[in-house]
Amino acid sequence: MAAVAQCVRVALRPRYPLLSFSLRTSPRPLCVATQQKNTGQNLDEDRSQSQNEQKAEPSSAEKMLTEEKAKLEEQLKEVTDKYKRALADAENVRQRSQKLVEEAKLYGIQSFCKDLLEVADILEKATESVPKEEIKDENPHLKSLYEGLVMTEVQIQKVFKKHGLLRLNPVGAKFDPYEHEALFHAPVEGKEPGTIALVSKIGYKLHGRTLRPALVGVVKDA
Repeated sequence: MAAVAQCVRVALRPRYPLLSFSLRTSPRPLCVATQQKNTGQNLDEDRSQSQNEQKAEPSSAEKMLTEEKAKLEEQLKEVTDKYKRALADAENVRQRSQKLVEEAKLYGIQSFCKDLLEVADILEKATESVPKEEIKDENPHLKSLYEGLVMTEVQIQKVFKKHGLLRLNPVGAKFDPYEHEALFHAPVEGKEPGTIALVSKIGYKLHGRTLRPALVGVVKDA
């Protein structure tokens, strides 16, 4: 900067002696101002560079916060998954419990129905044992007794049907091990093998579930 001031004094000396004198007497303030300006620019540049470095390289606190955030997000995900599984398990338990309650309502009378089936069997045998040729007006007592037995049998079957208890009389049907119990196998002319030729004891189903299998005779190949 001193060389610059000297060049300015030399160039201005012939025309402007006063200006030359001023430059000669006060070169230091101009140099100081220039130096301060450069120093300020340098400080700004250093500050800007420091800020850029801080932005480029996160601090340890920011790293810790980032790691903590990742851990919390992972924990939240695990808790959410457990919560969803718990909800699914609770729903499955509720559905199973509801099904058990419904089945208890439907099949709670199962034991009672089995006992009544014995009564129905006796009533059926009593009706079948009455000789049909003896049911005449000349035998009013026998006729009234037979008609009473028939009416009672019809009424008990209505009660059974009302509570979901249905008869199984599968003559001519295909043998089904879930509904029938085979007492014997015998060839029968004109009958298809595997069909039921004889029903020895009537079976019953309660709401679609076999309560007592029918005792049957099954046709086999000759």
